[in-house]
Amino acid sequence: MSRLAILSIAVVTVAGTACRPGQPLVNTEPGHKLTPGTIAGAVRTTADDPLPGRRVEAVNAETGQKYSAVTGVTGGFSIKVPPGKYRLELELREQESVAQQPGIIDINQSDLDTDLDIVIR
Repeated sequence: MSRLAILSIAVVTVAGTACRPGQPLVNTEPGHKLTPGTIAGAVRTTADDPLPGRRVEAVNAETGQKYSAVTGVTGGFSIKVPPGKYRLELELREQESVAQQPGIIDINQSDLDTDLDIVIR
């Protein structure tokens, strides 16, 4: 069998197993619940120091469904969520309190809300 024939069979086999007919990975229909938006920001102290390694949860205000991320070395986080209204919750340690955080975040289809800082004192 020629190399071209083997390559063609391999491509058809991989493409056939990787695709799910009728099941899009991201549905871009307006208002479709599977189309993700993104909530992003940073966690820092009142002295403007980043807080890495902190779990941040985006909680759907209507359903209670939670989506989470862990902050990176710069305190940054990014959470993909379906459209809805969310509030952010942060894991606090002893003697910590929240000095500033965003209120309810309204995410629409393919929306990107950035610069949502959470400040800890």
